[in-house]
Amino acid sequence: MPSFDVVSELDGHEITNAIDQANRELAQRFDFKGTICEFTRDPKDEFAVLMRGEVEFQLKQMLDMLRIRMSKRGIDPSCLDVKDAETNIAEARQKVVLKHGIDQESAKKLTKAVKESGLKVQAQIQGDKVRVTGKKRDDLQEAIALFRKTDVGVPLQFENFRD
Repeated sequence: MPSFDVVSELDGHEITNAIDQANRELAQRFDFKGTICEFTRDPKDEFAVLMRGEVEFQLKQMLDMLRIRMSKRGIDPSCLDVKDAETNIAEARQKVVLKHGIDQESAKKLTKAVKESGLKVQAQIQGDKVRVTGKKRDDLQEAIALFRKTDVGVPLQFENFRD
């Protein structure tokens, strides 16, 4: 019976490359010369980026740079979860968490969309992925088209397609 998995995964190497490119752009830009602005990975969380600047306005500019660099590296900007900025007299900091994996709420939205569509496929939640099975390959392709239209808040990838 044909099947495929719906997942939401991020490539850690591409995240590192995007952060490095954003740091290089910070070093080149005239308005950031001589400032303490930088992007770093959070040592506690692999999928978090820490932005550090002098004022909150710089953090907004840095966030735009990060979004552009992520999208050019093939990472969907919708996976960025921007936390509130923390400011004090000396500096401003902000954490950006990269959402990965399909949480239970998003998985339930996907399975509900399959049931409401009337397609002849079944969707099962299996941890942080959703397995979709059906009798025909065409039904599975219609399910993929349905998932692309459905907004669940995380970027989706389709893998492990088996006939």
